[in-house]
Amino acid sequence: MKIYAVGGAIRDELLGLPVTDRDWVVVGATPEAMIAQGYRPVGRDFPVFLHPQTHEEYALARTERKTGPGYKGFTIHASPEVTLEQDLERRDLTINAMARDPHGILVDPFGGVDDLQQRRLRHVSAAFAEDPVRILRVARFAARFKQAFDFTVAPETLALMHSMVVRGEVDALVPERVWQELARGLSESTPSELFRVLAQCQALPRILPELMPFWTPHAAAALDSVDLAARRGHGLDVRFAAWATALLQEAPQGGRDILQRLSERLRVPTEIRDLARITSENSRAIGSSATAPADTVLRLIEQTDGLRRPQRFEAMLAAHACHADSVPGTPNLERTLWNRLNLALQAALAVPAGEVARQESDPARIPERIRNARLAAVSAALTQQPLR
Repeated sequence: MKIYAVGGAIRDELLGLPVTDRDWVVVGATPEAMIAQGYRPVGRDFPVFLHPQTHEEYALARTERKTGPGYKGFTIHASPEVTLEQDLERRDLTINAMARDPHGILVDPFGGVDDLQQRRLRHVSAAFAEDPVRILRVARFAARFKQAFDFTVAPETLALMHSMVVRGEVDALVPERVWQELARGLSESTPSELFRVLAQCQALPRILPELMPFWTPHAAAALDSVDLAARRGHGLDVRFAAWATALLQEAPQGGRDILQRLSERLRVPTEIRDLARITSENSRAIGSSATAPADTVLRLIEQTDGLRRPQRFEAMLAAHACHADSVPGTPNLERTLWNRLNLALQAALAVPAGEVARQESDPARIPERIRNARLAAVSAALTQQPLR
């Protein structure tokens, strides 16, 4: 029985990146032998065990055989006879198919070190084509390593990915898994690269068909917007909203129906969908509010539910600013909008609605009186700090 460190930890170590999680492969062992040594079984589809002290995952060396469409159509074979090289051969990219033995010696049967040096994402073997999730994973790795290392996808790997699209393998992907990989790619340092790679292998129309009518005219704006959101350190919700707003800037109703269909199909979390929707729907109003009067600004706050959800209102401003600021030659709207609209929001929130209500004897007039008080507060705030 031999234990090897494998996968992403080896890759990141060689790239000089911090290693937070380690995966291990066990060669020459049986499930019974692992349990006898105190490992706890956790794998459902193949034998995976948790170390009794570190709780890191240890998987028995295994091979896979394609038995059906999609990424679940596999038969797993794990036995003491499976070699380390056989286990590594089933992995997606050469840079993820390296290992270290117990003495620290690197095991690299498929040229992962050379591909790291050449900044190349290359598939290990023809078995890559059996799992359509790998198309999304390659695009995600491209988004992760583009900025710091300028990795590119090897031409032969891109061609293989395209052939998988043509054969319809992508159509078998489960929607939740598609969103999971897209969300992880959007969270990388250069999220635009995720969409560029998917477009290059022609997977994008299969994965995001609702958005294709808007891709050609607005792809550049969407890619610039999401990268700017990444550079500014915004989270997934703002990145997705900035990207969708730029892409759907000419869609009816800001793309409300399109975002709804897309979100329902991919099971996009409600809060992420809603931020993209209100940002896209109100994009023009947000842009014009930079010089709008107090009543218009307050109406925008009310329409976007900013009084009840101020953090979402601020996220909406951030997403819109990433879309607007990505256009060359535009002013820094993130600062402008934040200064003015957030100032107005804070002024409206500061109005003591309960106290104002108690001063009104006619219950029917309470909403109007509260709004007038908020309007006066917003107007005073904008007057004291005019647009700069």
